[in-house]
Amino acid sequence: MTTQWLPDLVGDELVALTRSLGEPAKDLVILAEGNVSERLPDGRLVIKTSGANMATSVPEEFVVVDVDPLTELLLAGSTSQADVTAALDAGDHGGARRRASIETLIHVAVQHIQPSRFVAHTHPTPIVSLLASVHAATAFEEWVYSDEAVVIGRPLFVPYAEPGIALGRLFLERLRGYVDEHDELPSLVLLGNHGLVAIAATAQGAEAITLMAVKGARVRLGALSVGGVAGLGSDVVAKYFQREDMVERRRQLSGTP
Repeated sequence: MTTQWLPDLVGDELVALTRSLGEPAKDLVILAEGNVSERLPDGRLVIKTSGANMATSVPEEFVVVDVDPLTELLLAGSTSQADVTAALDAGDHGGARRRASIETLIHVAVQHIQPSRFVAHTHPTPIVSLLASVHAATAFEEWVYSDEAVVIGRPLFVPYAEPGIALGRLFLERLRGYVDEHDELPSLVLLGNHGLVAIAATAQGAEAITLMAVKGARVRLGALSVGGVAGLGSDVVAKYFQREDMVERRRQLSGTP
């Protein structure tokens, strides 16, 4: 089976990260929104099940998926959403249907391009506010304060696509283009009218990227409310990525290799 219910393989760190991102006070997700995955040493992914609440997650609400078969579905032009739904189904266990999140293909796309330990997808209100506006595609083109640049680096924007196979294909295409241009994965991916994806080597990094992006969205919304955003400028920020102290700070805060 491509997807299996194996609670014993669900790590404490993954559950803790999922619950932390799901805390209502942080306003990152609501109800069953969002999903988090962790790459296992053998290359499989542990990911939250569809319909499970992040704030109260327990190991039984995760499944383990094989990346290669899902990658094949992602790359095949004939794949339907029904094909994906069937592949993500782990069956009935403990009186509940255990099916991987509909957005699992986002996580699979990251692993296909470059293996990463943690991927966290949330729908923060300030982020979605910007990404549902006329400024969506350009909102994060310029950095607005120094720590934002250090922690989240150069974000990738992906226009809206229907969650599932359509979003998975577009996400993969844009992610591949980003890596071809920058020779590294983005730490932050912004999904038009949808939310964000944080990619990191550590659980702490995934949360730091998420929270810093939310602060950045709030700063932009505030600046837009009083006339517009005045960014730092690419020349100023380019120097940050060349400074040894800034590189080390980015590694510590965002889990970037």
